[in-house]
Amino acid sequence: MIPPAKEPETLEGVLLRFVFTSADGAYAVARLQRDDGSDETVSVVGALGGLNEGERVRLVGRREQSAKYGDQFRVEAGWPVLPHSEAGIRAYLASGKVEGIGPKLAGRIVDKFGADALDVILTAPERLAEVEGIGRQRSRAIQEAFREQEVQREAFVFLQGHVVSAALAARIFKRYGGQTIALVRENPYRMAEEVRGVGFATADRIARSLGFASDSPARVAAALVHLLGQALDDGHTYLPRDMLLERVANLTGTEGAGLPRLPAEATAGGRLPSGGADVLDALLAEGRLEQEDDGVWLRTPRALEIEAAERVFGLRAAQVPRLKVDTAAFEQQRGVTLAPAQREALEAAARHPLLVLTGGPGTGKTTIVRALVHAVERSGGRILLAAPTGRAARRLAESTGREARTLHRLLEYSPREDAFRRDEDQPLEAEALVVDESSMLDLALFTAVLRAVRPGTRLVLVGDADQLPSVGAGNVLADLLSSGAVPAVRLREIFRQASASDIVVNAHRVQAGEVPVPAADPDRGDFFIVTAEDPERARALIGRLVAERIPAKFNLNSFDDVQVLAPMHRGTCGAHALNETLQALLNPDGEPLGGPRGLRVGDKVMQVRNDYEKEVFNGDVGRIEARTSDGVRVRFDERRVDYAADALDALVLAYACSVHKSQGSEYPAVVMPVLTEHWVMLQRNLLYTAVTRGRRLVVLVGQARALRRAVENDQGLHRFTALARRLREAAA
Repeated sequence: MIPPAKEPETLEGVLLRFVFTSADGAYAVARLQRDDGSDETVSVVGALGGLNEGERVRLVGRREQSAKYGDQFRVEAGWPVLPHSEAGIRAYLASGKVEGIGPKLAGRIVDKFGADALDVILTAPERLAEVEGIGRQRSRAIQEAFREQEVQREAFVFLQGHVVSAALAARIFKRYGGQTIALVRENPYRMAEEVRGVGFATADRIARSLGFASDSPARVAAALVHLLGQALDDGHTYLPRDMLLERVANLTGTEGAGLPRLPAEATAGGRLPSGGADVLDALLAEGRLEQEDDGVWLRTPRALEIEAAERVFGLRAAQVPRLKVDTAAFEQQRGVTLAPAQREALEAAARHPLLVLTGGPGTGKTTIVRALVHAVERSGGRILLAAPTGRAARRLAESTGREARTLHRLLEYSPREDAFRRDEDQPLEAEALVVDESSMLDLALFTAVLRAVRPGTRLVLVGDADQLPSVGAGNVLADLLSSGAVPAVRLREIFRQASASDIVVNAHRVQAGEVPVPAADPDRGDFFIVTAEDPERARALIGRLVAERIPAKFNLNSFDDVQVLAPMHRGTCGAHALNETLQALLNPDGEPLGGPRGLRVGDKVMQVRNDYEKEVFNGDVGRIEARTSDGVRVRFDERRVDYAADALDALVLAYACSVHKSQGSEYPAVVMPVLTEHWVMLQRNLLYTAVTRGRRLVVLVGQARALRRAVENDQGLHRFTALARRLREAAA
């Protein structure tokens, strides 16, 4: 047994094999053969990226006892080191790491020079000519290849001396090569922009350990870029200048009015002009940042927004033939009667090349899309149907009876090129394109759609403007509506069949700023509020509701039909904690798969990034069916998809997920905690989005005060974007 140790210690040895490695290299499990004369092998876990099987390594970390996996050595840092023994040197040279040396040649070199072989290669390469098969030119090539390995080892030791993981050290070295140490010493902040996985916090930690001052111009420049990138992640396309400077002051500990003046010295991307400009103005002068009115932008989002506005205006002004709409034929075929507002929407779609159609649940958006499909096809034209996510596309296909695709598939996204193949040079061939769930469109995806719509194709954007905005930057649907520059129809009437639903009625109450009310008839209603003043009690209640009460009363399946939606990931009733509770209740005996996510065979899981080869997309929910020889098999609806062990980090538990992740989906039953511990996220559009995800049943669990807060707080809609202003200016 490994005795516990509080202080870090060092192990050296050979990595025998990797048992598990996450796709991003952030976590791995391996077996290490100790290099201390014993035959002991140790299970080592942690960030081992950049290290390879068969390599001799030095690992720094702490010994621990895992209740599930036994004795382990948790690695905090690790790097390759040169072997000392003849056997180790033979294995190292035979590994292929030194270009030009294979197993046979490695054997001859060690037979000739023994334990001095590596010293000979480095300091006296001409002696390699004493080995059969090595001439003068080849000996120099071997020395050069060996020196490259030495440079990499030195870089690893340098970086990990500043608390950089092996995986991250490998990425940094791949970016900078032999200049790694010099460039990082000169300005570590450049890594935050140039190396994937290095954020401002990591670069700042390294910089401070290298002696950079808190008010260093390079530090402030990096903070400016970082904060604008962070704002982009939060949905903004820019930040007001004063707000940006205030945030920089808070992050760096400098006064906003006293940001450092720049001498002629380097910042993150290169050298700035000399003179007295402050850091922000210097970055603006260099062109790395851009300012418009009082807003400061990164270059890409500003360019996308300008392009989107120009393309919207161009599309709005395009000439399209008026679409003939035979409402009588559609009504007869479908057995429906269109309301006046629906007829108005159809007429608008028939007249305009670009139309926004918005409305809440039960207002008839789907019926209008069906009628539009009928009209285009009746005229002999082709209509394309698409949505931002796979789940939304499937719902659209089910409701129309026609093929519907994700926008990425429709626009023929190429992962290798990280670009869409459909654009202005290869536009979509159709008379009409309908994009559903348009509230989920971020600025980048919307611009890609506009590029692929040829003149003469009418574009209809359908969505609910009161839902959460897109996860990505921008507020496209809301900006189009608020601009007043784009033809739009807002549906408000709730149809008779929908008005019988407590879910629909309460969704509209929330949208109007009114507190929802539970069903009057508990035996026939579909909307319930369960009081729980304590988060621990709420979590226990949610567990019983999902595992027992809802399946028993409503004949719904806990796995397939009930989805818990949480306002946040953290907290007693956050998605993480609820997943642990529900996993213990619904899948207590599932075989553990290892790794940091705690997945088991039988678990309900969600894909968290698009995988175009597997045809599984961000937000798709499935269930782990079984282990395979090298990983697991997951069932998504009727499809079964195999995952290798090193690809399991694409999956997370999905008994509970965030409300944001539920966008574009519908579930037979939704359960949602509404507690004051989620105070900062309790917003009207978040509650509205969650309620509208439920098809047959919605249950809110929590506190009346928290529910009131969510209904009254309508501030979550605001984002700093300029698309609406640009459209108004273009129209004027």
